Amino acid sequence: MPPAPPSAGPLVAFDFDGTLTVADSFTAFLRWREGAVGWWTGLASLAPATARYLVDRDRGRIKAAAVERFLKGVPADQLSVEAERFADAIWDRFMRPDALACWEDWGRKGAHRVIVTASPALTVAPFARRLGAEALIGTELALDAEGRVTGAFVGENCRGQEKVERLIRAYGPEAELEAAYGDTSGDAEMLARAAHPGFRRFRQKP
Repeated sequence: MPPAPPSAGPLVAFDFDGTLTVADSFTAFLRWREGAVGWWTGLASLAPATARYLVDRDRGRIKAAAVERFLKGVPADQLSVEAERFADAIWDRFMRPDALACWEDWGRKGAHRVIVTASPALTVAPFARRLGAEALIGTELALDAEGRVTGAFVGENCRGQEKVERLIRAYGPEAELEAAYGDTSGDAEMLARAAHPGFRRFRQKP
């Protein structure tokens, strides 16, 4: 869901994981896809990457290691179908009611609502479509010539300043954020650009 020029309404950005949802969607997707045995076996093989993360705190690097371990070689079309099934299976126990109410309220005001997430855009896309998002910006998975996941990213992990850079590329340097919502330090730069920042505004669980 590539960004499009905003309508006459205000531009509003929502983080996804922990903001619209109760937990990290990519981790939940991988666990759902792999099953208990596959998940724990995969985590064990990621021990070296986890050890590096404890030193460098590079979320992009450990996420790329997880993508390579769990998804390398998977056709993007297959992954899209699986992500759709996952969204259908988990929606009712995964989305924050108060966040959805805020999302719908901005929709009634004619806002251009964009999800800006560090999770792969491919796996968040079914949620964005179900929400009726005007746009989705997320981490992009690199694909080979046959359309299979390589285990790398196209560009940077969409977190921190990268969220701002991606918004600028999509909407221009003069674009004004009427509001932005997030729940971690990875959203701080995006919230700082908004006229009305909402940090950890949503608390409800399904």
